[in-house]
Amino acid sequence: MLMRVLHWAMTAAFVFSAAVQYNDPDPLPWIGIYGAAAAGAAWAALRPAHYPWWYPALVFAIALAWCARILPRVMGKVRIAELFEAWEMKNARVEEAREAGGLLIVSVWMAVTAAIALARARAGG
Repeated sequence: MLMRVLHWAMTAAFVFSAAVQYNDPDPLPWIGIYGAAAAGAAWAALRPAHYPWWYPALVFAIALAWCARILPRVMGKVRIAELFEAWEMKNARVEEAREAGGLLIVSVWMAVTAAIALARARAGG
C-alpha cells in the first residue's frame, strides 16, 4: 500500500514537471522524459503485479545517461541554495543544474521501481 501511494505521488510530481516545460526553449525532450516517468509510476501503481522491470530500467538508463552529459558542466559551479532562490530561470548554469536534478530524481525513482518489479518477477509474481 505504501508503494502504491508513493507511485501516485511520483506520478503527480512527474506530470507537474512535464506540464511546466511548456515555456522551456526545448520542451519536447523534457516532456518526453517526465511523461515516460509519470506513465511508469502510474503503471506501477495500477498494475504492480503486471509491471515489467524493463520499462523503468529503460527510462532510468535514458535519464541517467542524459544527466551524465549535463552534470559535469554544473558540478561545483552552482550552490544548492541557488536552485531554490527564484522560481524563474536565474541563469543558464542554474537551469542546467535544475535539469540535472530532475533527471536524477527520475533516475532514482525508476531504479527503485525497476528493482521492485524485478524482485517481484523473480519471486514469481
